[in-house]
Amino acid sequence: MASPVDWDLAERVAVRVAGREPLAESYHYARLARDFEEVTALAEELVERATGLRSASGPARARVVDRGDWVRANIASFGRLLRPLTDRMAERLEDRRGPGALLAGASRKAAAVEIGAVLGWMATRVLGQYDLLIIEDEDPDDQDIVYYVGPNVLALEKRFGFPPREFRLWLALHEVTHRAQFTGIPWLREHFLSLVNKTLEAVDPDPRRFLDALARVVEDLRSGNNPLDEGGLATLLASPDQRDLFGRIGGMMSLLEGHGDVTMDRAGEGHVPSADRFSRALRQRRREGGSVAKLVQRLVGIDAKLKQYAQGESFIRYVERHGGPRALDAAWRGPEWLPDMSEIRSPQDWLDRVRLSEELVG
Repeated sequence: MASPVDWDLAERVAVRVAGREPLAESYHYARLARDFEEVTALAEELVERATGLRSASGPARARVVDRGDWVRANIASFGRLLRPLTDRMAERLEDRRGPGALLAGASRKAAAVEIGAVLGWMATRVLGQYDLLIIEDEDPDDQDIVYYVGPNVLALEKRFGFPPREFRLWLALHEVTHRAQFTGIPWLREHFLSLVNKTLEAVDPDPRRFLDALARVVEDLRSGNNPLDEGGLATLLASPDQRDLFGRIGGMMSLLEGHGDVTMDRAGEGHVPSADRFSRALRQRRREGGSVAKLVQRLVGIDAKLKQYAQGESFIRYVERHGGPRALDAAWRGPEWLPDMSEIRSPQDWLDRVRLSEELVG
């Protein structure tokens, strides 16, 4: 049964779009692997001290890759993550014959080109990434890895004159914090993936719904609203039940992204004196790019993810200020204690719910 996405074509497109950063041939590149092994180990120690989260999976493993390697790793992850949806789509395509089969083949290639273009563009921007997806029947050496895209790191250090060791530790702190979340909170990885799978299982892969969603985008834009601000086209294709699911996923990701930023600042205090400068430069970098790049960001929901950093950080600071320095610990007790998106925007509602639950339990 053929996949509805031609993954080989997606990889070729992504690698071509990503291009090759000239600094990949630099003599500095050879030192990156050793440097990132060292700063990743230090970051893990600092994050554990700041959060109390200890990984149950052993020490973090750093891997420095080029853009092509990053693309290949993420093509594999995309394929694994989207399997519940692509298997169902493949069954639908299997029933098609004649002209329908030709259309299905064209759709496979079109989907591959779109996914490849997005991943290729992202490969030119990403600096570090923790791959949280774990598949039991696949090679463990290619899973639970903290990736660093070496040429992109070198290019940014050169462009802004960043002190390399300090900047690399700053990057490691953010990625290691995410790993500490997913490996130090026993239920979190499984809960996150279950929400993603529920979302994919509920999606109707009908092209007409996609076209209807695009029509709504155009109509809303004409009226002065941007329907993509809340998380990309996925939210427009969602039923009311799915939107509730997106609210839960959005709340959790905002919490994790905000917690990542707050932890990075606290764990790096005294170790990364240039942290503010790094943050300013990366915010500027996110704003750069032509209208096509910005449209891609909105279509795939990247703009919403950037908002999650700020919303999650504001949520955490409010909770700590009004609930005490340990108030956030309640969020790690279990899935039912996580804030949803409405509570991220109104932290007092989450604090009130936590207090009421504690009173009922007590």
